[in-house]
Amino acid sequence: MSAAAFQNVYVNATGAFYPGEPVDNDHIDNYIAPLNPGSARLKRRILAENGIQQRYYSISTDGKTRFSAAQMAANAIHTCLAQAGATLADIDLLCTGTSGGDTTLPGFANMLQGELTAPPMMVSSHSGVCTAGVVALQHAAMALECRRAQRALVATSEASSRLFKRSRFASQGYDIDFDAHFLRWMLSDAAGAWLVETTPRGDHPLKLLKLHLRSFSGDYPVCMQVGLSANSNESYLDYPSFAEAEQAGAYALRQNIRLLPNLFDVSIHEYVRLVQAGWNDSGRIDYFLCHYSSQRFAGVVRELLDKAGLTIPDERWYNNLQTRGNTGASSIFVMLDDFMRTHEVKPGERIFCFVPESGRFTVGYLLFEVAPPAEKNTHPSATAALVPPPHDPNAATNPAMRTLLRELAEVWHDYRSRAWRTPLVSRIVRGGLQREHMLSWMEDWIPQVQQGSRWMRKAAASLSAPYSKLRELIEIHAGDEQYDFRILFDDYQRLGGSASSIDALRRNPGGEALNAYLHARAEGASPQGLLGAVYIIEGTGQRIVPTLLPEIRRQLALPIETTKFLHYHGENDVNHLARWLSCVEIALEAGGEAAAQDILATARTTAQLYLMQLEAVL
Repeated sequence: MSAAAFQNVYVNATGAFYPGEPVDNDHIDNYIAPLNPGSARLKRRILAENGIQQRYYSISTDGKTRFSAAQMAANAIHTCLAQAGATLADIDLLCTGTSGGDTTLPGFANMLQGELTAPPMMVSSHSGVCTAGVVALQHAAMALECRRAQRALVATSEASSRLFKRSRFASQGYDIDFDAHFLRWMLSDAAGAWLVETTPRGDHPLKLLKLHLRSFSGDYPVCMQVGLSANSNESYLDYPSFAEAEQAGAYALRQNIRLLPNLFDVSIHEYVRLVQAGWNDSGRIDYFLCHYSSQRFAGVVRELLDKAGLTIPDERWYNNLQTRGNTGASSIFVMLDDFMRTHEVKPGERIFCFVPESGRFTVGYLLFEVAPPAEKNTHPSATAALVPPPHDPNAATNPAMRTLLRELAEVWHDYRSRAWRTPLVSRIVRGGLQREHMLSWMEDWIPQVQQGSRWMRKAAASLSAPYSKLRELIEIHAGDEQYDFRILFDDYQRLGGSASSIDALRRNPGGEALNAYLHARAEGASPQGLLGAVYIIEGTGQRIVPTLLPEIRRQLALPIETTKFLHYHGENDVNHLARWLSCVEIALEAGGEAAAQDILATARTTAQLYLMQLEAVL
């Protein structure tokens, strides 16, 4: 028996997203145009059987994508988190299930994390057809049950309309086989998300009692697929070119409807096996959420359950196919969301979910019990795993140095992740950078760079006798950087900056705070702590800027002469950090644990202020 029972897994919030306006049957052709004279007849027949009255499409009437799969899933997640009063910072695992994301690779979970600009976390991508979301839930539930995670998001998204627009069939001369024609009026778009945790939260937490998944892919041929040609099992990757694969129909989404009755026969027999093994008691089911692609299959399921002596009364059935359409892997997720928003469930009631998948015949079953309302509680934020620091702490022979590098790595890891999600950096990563954004950044940045060598020299002059060995190295570093601001100002003017002199530029409030802090520390009693500030500032130049530079140049079509400062720091900050390491060794030798803690505290404060400066750029 492959069923899994869980002790401490709760679905505490749900969310859904539907792109655009609902599309009724009379307006389908505005989005998915007829392909040939037989389309109208097929449409009437298929719609009469499937019972769908309206659905949602992520494409517009001209075939353009309005919402990507990742954007839809992100919207569903935001709704889900808002319901729970949670944030992305609370999540330590993201699992996704979809029939097809926006990319072949990377995985959909990674693309979704990027779309969310979410903090570092564990991710897991699952691909399939209707049970892909259940597989993702299983992964999350197992991680929670064995305490590998505490809070997980399970998200699904389907944007199948992109496969159905008329332009997709141009190479076929708009004359395609029935198996590909059929699904154009069956599938639609949506995204769903569930917040899954180890403790109950909210007014109606659902305790996941059991989850069962079983694949019968070895028993039957492929029933629903994209990627194989119409008349053979030849993969689209096996053709000499993608154009020839398209010509052969290998990109068309097909379903062999002649095989479908076998799916429900297999599914009900598997359920009978579960009941006989004591997995579930049909008499204890209060609500039955049944996924099916067509209303006519509801009768098939009902008849098979009756024959097995496992009748579930009609009043306990729930399905939203009529108003939401068949949304594949998202179906059970948006169905539970609709159900929970329209029903007053009571503690102790049980919800049984059934998800058959026609791809190559897989079945999934979920059993929930409504838990008592949770007491108001606050969940601690997840602890992110660390990445290696700029210098490998294990390579340090000095135990104090090794400890400090590891602690600085944690500060850096948090800073880097948050910097990556600031408005400016997010705009660069997403491809929305404009020239005025870059100029705004430089106008804030130039006065900061101008002050760099000044506070360094102040610090060198303030060093007490035990730290005198540091003075020479700091003076060398200040000398290296004393004219950097002029290089950056020249870049600014070549880019079209309007300020005629550096004195006309002003730091933003975050930059002012950072500058005031650095000068105050330089004049204080323990300026050696500023080595923590150098760690953050130089690390930004070495580890963040080089990654952003190619995107900046590409998006703004910049010649290399307008980014000399960024190139210079990307190439030279490695040497600067090597010098920094020597300075830290001297500081630790002279000041011991007190110096180490001062460096660490200064790094932490500098990171916060640098983030304030970045946040205020746009």
